[in-house]
Amino acid sequence: MGAAKFLRGLLRIADPSALTIIVNTGDDERFFGLAVSPDLDTITYTLADRANGRTGWGLAGDTFACLDALRRFYADCGWFHLGDRDLATHIFRTERLARGVRLSRVTAEICRRLGVGARILPATDDRLRTVLDTALGRLSLQDYLVRRRGRPAVRAIRYLGARRARPAPGVVRAIRDASAVIIAPSNPFLSIGPMLRIPGIRRALTARRGVVAISPIVGGRAVSGPLARLLRRFDLPISPAGVAACYRPFVDTMVVDRRDRGERGALAALGCRTIVSDTVFISPDRAARTARQLMAAIA
Repeated sequence: MGAAKFLRGLLRIADPSALTIIVNTGDDERFFGLAVSPDLDTITYTLADRANGRTGWGLAGDTFACLDALRRFYADCGWFHLGDRDLATHIFRTERLARGVRLSRVTAEICRRLGVGARILPATDDRLRTVLDTALGRLSLQDYLVRRRGRPAVRAIRYLGARRARPAPGVVRAIRDASAVIIAPSNPFLSIGPMLRIPGIRRALTARRGVVAISPIVGGRAVSGPLARLLRRFDLPISPAGVAACYRPFVDTMVVDRRDRGERGALAALGCRTIVSDTVFISPDRAARTARQLMAAIA
């Protein structure tokens, strides 16, 4: 997950208490009756230094005895991996939500128990779901992305509940008052798109200056996932300029990889200045160097 890798580097140069991370909830899902928030958990585990760096999801060193046992009762349950210690997070979240506690408060409780110093906010406490109309029919995001590995041809993307959703407490103020807003390298359709469809969040971004996005496209390819296919499907170039077009009109700076330094002209035509750096974060040190360069450029 590019966003989590960038945040590992950012935390090496920034005071965690000065950071607010607003996280997508459009891919939240129920598994075995449990409320699972994949993006929230990945970011939380990363900032707690407990994430599985090899897989990009789940907890380091986790086991899967419970999931193996569940296969006795559910024939096709193994495609979404829920580790034994990871299940504790989902059980706690489910129990708290059932008591009427808002997701933003539950997230704060989880962060506190895991020792996370930064503030992590779900984009909304309201129900928001990303679904895809595909050649195989309508699929939830997890079904499309994990179970089917992003392979079915996509005809349309829908963000159910977005228009009625309200930003979670603190989200709009964080965007408004921040010295800089950074959109980490993420899929603009599946990870950032659901949040941008929440009217209050989009208004807050459009009303301010100093919004920076890090391109998840490097050298004409997506760093991970089906982004290249989605850009092509929606008639956008597979380039940083194609990503910038998804973030108009509020992004004014794009961070691109050194291999994409030739994109300056296309980005300038979209009203974006360009910062050239390393954007393939193969190590926390490289992510920290990029974060330091970015922060110096926008200071």
